[in-house]
Amino acid sequence: MRSLFPARGRRRTAALALVAVTAALAAGPAHAADYQRIVNGTFGAGSADPWWASAGVTNRVVNGELCASVTGGTTNPWDALIGQNGVPFEAGQQYTMSFDAYATTPQPIAANAGEGVSPYRGIARHEVQLTTSKQTYTFTFTSNLDFPDAGNGQITFQLGGQAADNTICVDNVSLIGGVIPPGGPGVPTKKVQVDQVAYVPGLPKHATLVSTETAAQPWALKNSAGATVATGQTTPKGVDTLSGDPVHLIDFSSYDTAGTGYTLTVGADTSFPFAISADPIKKLRYDSLAFFYHQRSGIEIQAQYVGATHARPAGHLNVAPNQGDNNVPCRSDLNCGYTLDVRGGWYDAGDHGKYVVNGGISAWQVLNTYERAKLIGDAAALGDGKLAIPEKANGVPDVLDEARWEVEFLLKMQAPDGMVHHKIHDANWTALPTLPHQDSQVRRLSATSTAATLNMAAVAAQAARIYKTIDPAFSAKALAAAVKAYAAAKANPNKIADPNDGTGGGAYSDNKLTDEFYWAAAEMYATTGEASYRADVTGSSLYKGQSIDDRGYDWGATGPLGDITLALVPTGLPTADVAAIKAAFVTTADKHLNQMASQGYPAPYREPDGTYVWGSNGLVANNASVLALAYDFTGAAKYREGVFEALHYLLGRNPVSYSYVSGYGGQPVRNVHHRHWANQIDPTLPIAPPGALSGGPNSALQDPIAARMLQGCKPQKCFVDHIEAYSLNEVTVNWNSALAWIANWAAEKSSPADATPPTTPGTPVASAITATGVTLTWTASSDPESGVKDYDVISIEGDTQRVVATVTGTSATLTGLQPNTAYRFAVQARNGAGLKSALSAAVSVTTKPGSATYCQIAYRANGWSDGLSASITITNTSGTDWPSWTLRFTWPGGQKITQGWSAAWSQTGSAVTATSVPWNSRVPAGGSVQIGFNASSSPPHAEPTDFTVNGQPCSKG
Repeated sequence: MRSLFPARGRRRTAALALVAVTAALAAGPAHAADYQRIVNGTFGAGSADPWWASAGVTNRVVNGELCASVTGGTTNPWDALIGQNGVPFEAGQQYTMSFDAYATTPQPIAANAGEGVSPYRGIARHEVQLTTSKQTYTFTFTSNLDFPDAGNGQITFQLGGQAADNTICVDNVSLIGGVIPPGGPGVPTKKVQVDQVAYVPGLPKHATLVSTETAAQPWALKNSAGATVATGQTTPKGVDTLSGDPVHLIDFSSYDTAGTGYTLTVGADTSFPFAISADPIKKLRYDSLAFFYHQRSGIEIQAQYVGATHARPAGHLNVAPNQGDNNVPCRSDLNCGYTLDVRGGWYDAGDHGKYVVNGGISAWQVLNTYERAKLIGDAAALGDGKLAIPEKANGVPDVLDEARWEVEFLLKMQAPDGMVHHKIHDANWTALPTLPHQDSQVRRLSATSTAATLNMAAVAAQAARIYKTIDPAFSAKALAAAVKAYAAAKANPNKIADPNDGTGGGAYSDNKLTDEFYWAAAEMYATTGEASYRADVTGSSLYKGQSIDDRGYDWGATGPLGDITLALVPTGLPTADVAAIKAAFVTTADKHLNQMASQGYPAPYREPDGTYVWGSNGLVANNASVLALAYDFTGAAKYREGVFEALHYLLGRNPVSYSYVSGYGGQPVRNVHHRHWANQIDPTLPIAPPGALSGGPNSALQDPIAARMLQGCKPQKCFVDHIEAYSLNEVTVNWNSALAWIANWAAEKSSPADATPPTTPGTPVASAITATGVTLTWTASSDPESGVKDYDVISIEGDTQRVVATVTGTSATLTGLQPNTAYRFAVQARNGAGLKSALSAAVSVTTKPGSATYCQIAYRANGWSDGLSASITITNTSGTDWPSWTLRFTWPGGQKITQGWSAAWSQTGSAVTATSVPWNSRVPAGGSVQIGFNASSSPPHAEPTDFTVNGQPCSKG
């Protein structure tokens, strides 16, 4: 969860004070009601939000008063300011402003009403002389300017022009007047609520009618020309608990003609228009991923990719006024003694912070979008050239290029001891709006934490697995960082992020780390297959889906991410255990469907107390992915239908009549909380680009705008599209990664489902059996609907099945087998819909006897009384090049590696592992690589035994 009360005020320029005051401090027309226009004028909650301070001024709330520490030496009153933006004024209306104030040292100040952007027109200015005693000041004026709610109207106090430092405190700031209620007239709320974007042909099509009628009502579906194409009767459902609305269900599933501009009408009420088409969902898959390029730090966002409106210079590259991210120190109280180059990565949300625990789940979901598609879906739709990004023609799938921008940043956040810094952001909250290249704040690293370290380990291991054949050097770099981080986390299992570290960036504290350990262990095991990581997975209390629940997962609850990997990526886990993980997803998906069936606005979402929380839309999207995976695992149509019902909620079928995705629907969110998509405050800036997911309803109303406008709201109605309502309307990378995952899945599944698996392939026949390999051939499967996509060759090892090869044809040559060893192999086909055939009958194969011809080891050591130094020369005698290598050996005694070089070294008990590093990973046939280590040892310094490279035994020479 993000920081609850970040000080996110817009910093005002000094230019305001230079304008002429054009409104008289005189009586004007009477107003219709005593509307309060100031937000948080009493500071009773202990927060200064949304009051801002200019340079040289620091705001803090002390004993229920806003006290501004003002640096002396300024020339003009307007050189030091505090203020509030988005204050509405109406031309011709009278306003009364009052406030309490005093100063440590007596001085004059001025209260101002006016325009917060160029040309900075003034409305009123009132000077007062402060004393050391609190006094109340009041003045009345009539506005000659119109500023709508959340527009460019502004109230400021001018505090400058004094030689010495001073502290000025204000309280009970009030501005009464106007005839339009706070929040403005509001947006239209429809009585007929639909997905404002599209319904996919072949799937159920549902809408919601808000009506107090207890009898069924006639509805009509009309095409773009206004002609009625279908009719029916609503089904009354009564009062919906989460919205408070009396609702009817409209089911128009029987109409399935593709087209645009459809509307539903009941009596005099008509819905927003919508399409019957899969095309908008296919577009959303790319727009939701484009969000991440917009959020990149440390790179120019170019017009050729995003258009001129959203283009901007690079931020945080040490170009003035930026302090920059290339040599960031720790917070002054940490004294870590080093700086890190942490350029790059994604800005987390509407601010300029970059957070490892939120970036971790976000990068993982983007990477998993591709990995899932490659394993059981349609990866072609995620290939190179599919996104508008600078890397779009480099031969690598664009989705991986985008994820790598964040993964590289996560690796940079690793401290020398292997732990990972929790976050990096400004020393104080930046103003709203502030483009990244305009940020003048000092940047600081927060402390390392176990949660951040495990996030990085998990994502780096995942990236190493996915990039293994795409970029072996990057894969090796990522895996080495992951191994180091995982070991560091185990050595520091309870280093919790400071929950009070919320100045300038969200705290993101998490005191329960069982889920992060499980997730990281699952990724490490799926990538390496090593026994130590497997033991951590199977020994976890979360193993076999124990953390999958109907509340859902997010940055603070990551256990299910490990389960998704273990369910999708072939490993050596027992088949029954993998089945149990999949069953946990299916069980939770059934709970979601049962709950959605009773809702007026169905969404897979559940908090134990029935409230909606900060980022509820992110949880809706993640729970939709649980439904999607249940469909992947079972093929049952109800889960696919449930995913699209969840999308309908996000895209407009909800009680506030908003599409929560920018740029999509008849009434999409426009004013998301963001520092450079800030059109509501500054008309020269853009609204959010298409494809950004708003956080959505939040019952807690954790910002002043939400608290003023939405008191008493029902859970699904606690929303307003307002830039200052950050607890409702912020955007973040982890909510958009959830949207991108589900949008890609939905685009893939928008065609009619294939429920028939391919036929069973023939029993494999073995040939060309050698000491280390065999060729298998089999009779092809058939699948008339989706076609046979590929075959998994499976090694049957007791009750465990392990995929050893995946091929598109009907033969596979296996290598790397052990000499004189019995194996059993079977084959399983997969079709284009991801459905698998039954397992073929198995063939038994025994490899031929043979000597160790894969590698040769030369071991040389010099010992002393309590240690030794050794060098090892590894020679590739296999006849083929090694793209990478892993050496393992066993100590015969109690020796321990104390230092190693030219490899990534680790030791568990007496087992030692050395893994190649990027510069020596490739060893050509006949080539050699030399590595070495120091170890604790006692004479006579027994030599290691059982040398293997890449699992193959080596001879010694």
